[in-house]
Amino acid sequence: MTDHFPDDALTQDAFLNGRVMALQPRDGYRAATDPVFLAASVPARTGQNVLELGCGAGVASLCLGARIGGLTVAGVEVQPAYADLARRNAAANSVDMTVFDADLTALPAPLRDQRFDHVIANPPYYAAHGPSSLDAGRDRALREETPLGAWVDVALRRARDGGYVTFIHLSERLPDLLAGFVSRASLTVLPLAARAARPARRVIVQARKGGRAPFVLLPPLVIHQGDTHPGDCDHFSGHARAILRDAAALDMAAVMRA
Repeated sequence: MTDHFPDDALTQDAFLNGRVMALQPRDGYRAATDPVFLAASVPARTGQNVLELGCGAGVASLCLGARIGGLTVAGVEVQPAYADLARRNAAANSVDMTVFDADLTALPAPLRDQRFDHVIANPPYYAAHGPSSLDAGRDRALREETPLGAWVDVALRRARDGGYVTFIHLSERLPDLLAGFVSRASLTVLPLAARAARPARRVIVQARKGGRAPFVLLPPLVIHQGDTHPGDCDHFSGHARAILRDAAALDMAAVMRA
């Protein structure tokens, strides 16, 4: 894979109703709703710093920066062409983001010397031995090479004491995520269900480093209205639409109170 995508291999895609415009490869890994939900769930404040592990083209960090101004963001991406897109997208969206070409298990010195208020990640979803994609970049983005426990360990090491680590992942990997965080952080888990009365296929796991609060399992966020898709429209629930279209925060504490 080269260190950049040719312009004719890219599309420009809108997120948050056009608040974020991001270049993405037409045929490679393409961000959808998961990075947007991830960004919405981060309880960051102006002036804080954020590290995104495996940032891809930068969509999660860009959506977070669109919702909360004045953040300083660092991204780590192992595929140079996607790292290049993240830099271009950050500049185009006026997000203060420095992107490092690196494997998360071999971070460069500037990152090893820092602690972050927030560390976020949308790790590869599929097992290393699973079906491969014909596109090498998409395959590497979606198929696990580095064990999930290593993602958790790196994230916790880079977070400051009392800082937050937020992941989005498949619900079937929740036991692996919890095992990595146990005794090192307090945990809140939000299931994401496509529709009411269906199993949750995704989870957002938010950890507070060094926290001692009891484990919290929230009621699911239901993404779509009704039992079936009615046709060519998004048909999001009100809560999901506010997050995906209007850049609303996904306040985990508010979900717990609802």
